[in-house]
Amino acid sequence: MQITSILALPLKAVPLMPLVSIELVASRLFKLLLSAHGDMFERLGTYKSNRFSFAPTDLPLNFLIEPHLLRLKVVRKGDTFTADAGVEAPLVMLLALLEGRCDADALFFSRDLKVIGDMEAMLAMRNALDDCDIDLPRDLARIGGPVAPIVHRLAEEIRRQSLKGIQ
Repeated sequence: MQITSILALPLKAVPLMPLVSIELVASRLFKLLLSAHGDMFERLGTYKSNRFSFAPTDLPLNFLIEPHLLRLKVVRKGDTFTADAGVEAPLVMLLALLEGRCDADALFFSRDLKVIGDMEAMLAMRNALDDCDIDLPRDLARIGGPVAPIVHRLAEEIRRQSLKGIQ
């Protein structure tokens, strides 16, 4: 199941204004993760002031995270930005890494995952995220209100279908 290729179609053609909407949604989800895992960046140590890029290879977007500011920014691929460290992989793989469902080392050595810039900073980020016990369906259900069980089941099924070819 290629969920990200379906998501990518409208993103390739949207003008800048909808990109602001994408950033608002992504920032809201980022804040949700921060509220559930407030200490997620504490293990970064001296790398906390670094800028990290997460680039889904199947979407025309890059996600920039500034841990010391607790901020996420979305930029179009091809736009200029600076990051100290970055990782490139398909979106589903990046999300699986976020949840600790994949072996980052194996993906790196098989070249399914590309690390750019400061390798030590990215290793610190990986270690910080590994300690968080992030579960996206559970975390997303927190904003579901009365429909939280439905949100949780739907997100679980999307994750299950998406990870079929990765695990």
